[in-house]
Amino acid sequence: MLNPRGLSYQRRRAADAFMTGLAFLAAAAAIGVLVVVLAYIVVQGATALSPAFFTQVPKPVGEPGGGMANAIVGTLYLVALACVIGLPIGIGAGIYLAEYGRQGRLASLVRFVTDVLTGVPSIVIGIFAYTIIVLTMRGFSALAGSVALAIIMIPIVTKAAEEIIRLVPNDVREASLAVGATRSQTIIRVVLPSAGGGILTGVMLAIARAAGETAPLLFTAFGNRFWNLDPTKPIAAMPLQIFNYAISPYEDWHAQAWAGALVLVALVLITSVTARFFARRTHNV
Repeated sequence: MLNPRGLSYQRRRAADAFMTGLAFLAAAAAIGVLVVVLAYIVVQGATALSPAFFTQVPKPVGEPGGGMANAIVGTLYLVALACVIGLPIGIGAGIYLAEYGRQGRLASLVRFVTDVLTGVPSIVIGIFAYTIIVLTMRGFSALAGSVALAIIMIPIVTKAAEEIIRLVPNDVREASLAVGATRSQTIIRVVLPSAGGGILTGVMLAIARAAGETAPLLFTAFGNRFWNLDPTKPIAAMPLQIFNYAISPYEDWHAQAWAGALVLVALVLITSVTARFFARRTHNV
């Protein structure tokens, strides 16, 4: 006669093996989708990559050739401006929440606003920047695009900075205060350097998110087929260029759209891998 306890144990083992198998299948499916997407982009985009793609501006309509040099530089320019605008606000808000605002109504309000901003569709942020900046300046501009991207970056950086700063041991703060440092000096010279790797990880993830955004730039930066580094004028960006080329009727532009997608995905992938590297390094330290 079979022992009921033994039967129960076998059922638990079988259920455990079944659920573990489902988990592995789900993970494999997620990885498989990413691999398929990346492989398709590489196959479609690699054939259109050439030195001209990285050194020339787009050719006139109907003329083959050209490249996305201005769009590549424009994307880097927009992200750099967005970092100048958004990072001080995001890191400052994270410092406040972690060091000064752990409790209280203002801290709760800041956390609530941060959570809401994280879930706001990017196209809504683009419309907001269009209303506030584009209509006020009476023209599309790189500044408007950077503000939209900065708004997208702020909640990501804020949440990352708050969580990482909270992980810094209180003993470090107390040791700094014990030797006569003020609280602000402790934060700037002790806490922030200790949390620097984790904050940099959040910054990298925010940059990766902002670099691939298209919808906000449709309402703000608008795009430009020529070189431009004037923040008050429209500027080219890779997501915009890819969008415009993808909906065009020209096969050559379709090929360049795939090439642009490959370069953009590579930039985002490199940024994400760099963020993971700093996160692991910080965790090991």
